[in-house]
Amino acid sequence: MRVVSGIQPTGNLHLGNYLGAIRNWVRMQDEIAGADGSTKEEGGECLFFLADLHAISMAHDPAALKAGTLEMTAALVACGIDPDKSILFNQAQVPAHAELQWLLSGTARMGWLNRMTQFKDKSGKNREGASIALFTYPVLQAADVLLYQATHVPVGDDQKQHLELARDIAQKFNGDFCTEEAPVFTLPEPIVPAEAARIMSLRNGSAKMSKSDPSEMSRINLHDDADMITKKIKKAKSDADDLPSEVAGLEGRPEALNLVTIYAAITGETADSVLSQYGGKGFGTLKPALAEVLVDAFAPISARFRELKDDRESLDAILARGAAKARQRGEDTLKQTYDALGLVRG
Repeated sequence: MRVVSGIQPTGNLHLGNYLGAIRNWVRMQDEIAGADGSTKEEGGECLFFLADLHAISMAHDPAALKAGTLEMTAALVACGIDPDKSILFNQAQVPAHAELQWLLSGTARMGWLNRMTQFKDKSGKNREGASIALFTYPVLQAADVLLYQATHVPVGDDQKQHLELARDIAQKFNGDFCTEEAPVFTLPEPIVPAEAARIMSLRNGSAKMSKSDPSEMSRINLHDDADMITKKIKKAKSDADDLPSEVAGLEGRPEALNLVTIYAAITGETADSVLSQYGGKGFGTLKPALAEVLVDAFAPISARFRELKDDRESLDAILARGAAKARQRGEDTLKQTYDALGLVRG
């Protein structure tokens, strides 16, 4: 089992990122790897990367991208990604990602890319003004996972379409250039974590928690201290009604549902279990309790993050070691791809 997944290096990891993706990465890492870094399953491993090549598909500030890559590395390690158990790296240090994207561009089809909803969403009404990189972004995503013969890729609802594209590209390439007995690419399967919590804004229960929201009060950031976490939860939007005793009673109350969801995700309980404790009570009771469990959960993560984020030497070393391992893992696949296409490399 080989798990491959990436994250945009925008820095400023928040509670939604942690509960929605990163915590599940840590669980997968620990399930696949032994305590000493040896694999429980022969050949099993996790590769987690900072998608800095993807980041240049949109307008960006180079200095902010560099800083965000290092900050996100510190955040992932602080959250529990162990460079001795997993392979942690950034794309830019593994040129094979970009090479394989180009090699796969001859197999990917315009019609397939035209159906990608993320391009339509991100380009908006200015499709003619969007970068080519934004349009071909999903081919790079395919290269990201196919390079390493990924067997499984964690996906949210917004990424299922891109994984299907990766499978389509792999299948067509194998069919066009390989024998049935010796395909180049493995077709990756999706992992949809059952416990991936969907965390919404603290100011609007109908919008996802996002680092792009101009209001700092809309999210809990990894670097927030105990006082700031408590302040944000105290001021989080709620309503005037008491909490019900079961989840069905939260219908039409998105902010109340969000706070209960956060409490359940942090403590490992179900939403119904949380409501069995707080049903009939108001937010004056729930919010202090929620702030307390968040502070307890984030305290060790925040401390480790603050320790790491300015240690450039350690962060560079983590990324360099990970990239060296990733280059080695992808070398054979890249060679097979060139050979299958009939490209002469000497």
